[in-house]
Amino acid sequence: MSIHSRPDPLLVPDEATDHLRGPASAPVTLIEYGDFECPACTQAHGALGIMRSHFGPRLRFAFRHFPLTEVHPHAELAAEAAEAAGAQGKFWLMHDLLFTHSPHLKEKQLIGYAEQAGLDMARFQNEMNDHVYLQRVKEHMLSGRHFGVRATPAFFVNGVFADVSFGLQHLHEAIDQALARH
Repeated sequence: MSIHSRPDPLLVPDEATDHLRGPASAPVTLIEYGDFECPACTQAHGALGIMRSHFGPRLRFAFRHFPLTEVHPHAELAAEAAEAAGAQGKFWLMHDLLFTHSPHLKEKQLIGYAEQAGLDMARFQNEMNDHVYLQRVKEHMLSGRHFGVRATPAFFVNGVFADVSFGLQHLHEAIDQALARH
């Protein structure tokens, strides 16, 4: 990609639909397409925390849902739970709880995490029962498919796919390279 070309607009985080950590002024934006029930995403979650600390305000991070429902039967409902928490201003708290407990994402357990997060439980349960946030989850999945995402976690650094199939060190290097270009 040349200096003057812009990334696909879908790879530019949108404050209205994306959950973001880090300043808008950060020179590097990292987008993850993830699945709360995916063991590799759970492993990446810990590494991402270290990377976010390392890069500090030079990195902006966006998480998008990509539940692989064929292999992770609870991932889509967990994504909805994260969105319901986000509607109450607690997306990142729920995001972290879901990854901490990723092998345990049945509906009853999601309710327990929502209670732990201090959510308004009547609102949470109504929104979950009505699948209020399923459309947003599906939109995230569609955008991922648009970019050829088939597995999780999938990462984009300033709009460029970063292949982490051989380890997360490649992601760290891709962020370093993007910073060097700034």
